[in-house]
Amino acid sequence: RRHAAGVARRVEQAMGGDAERPVLAAALLHDVGKVDARLTTYGRVVATLSAKAVRHDPEVIKAWTRTRGFPRRVGLYLQHPRFGGDRLALAGSDPLTVAWTREHHLPEQEWTVPPEIGRVLRDADDD
Repeated sequence: RRHAAGVARRVEQAMGGDAERPVLAAALLHDVGKVDARLTTYGRVVATLSAKAVRHDPEVIKAWTRTRGFPRRVGLYLQHPRFGGDRLALAGSDPLTVAWTREHHLPEQEWTVPPEIGRVLRDADDD
């Protein structure tokens, strides 16, 4: 929660009055898909290292989500952009908010959000 509020605060500082509701929602909710994994700080570290160990192989990560226990939770955590975007779309969130949630770990050339907004969101998330 602290991270999400900090990202939103930094976006608001960077954009001022141009930080419209969907952009602030994207800042606040971009990691919402992580809640399904229910990982502690230690678990998130292990998940991040696990992703590097399998070189972010999407097939391995998908296979983990089809298992049980900790490997499943790691797989869910590593796919949080997709699951979070799906959750927000089902809730009727603005398309920009949904898109950023799905795209926030992608390279800039793969974004569908306006690049100037994506850069502000990315930079706020990196702080």
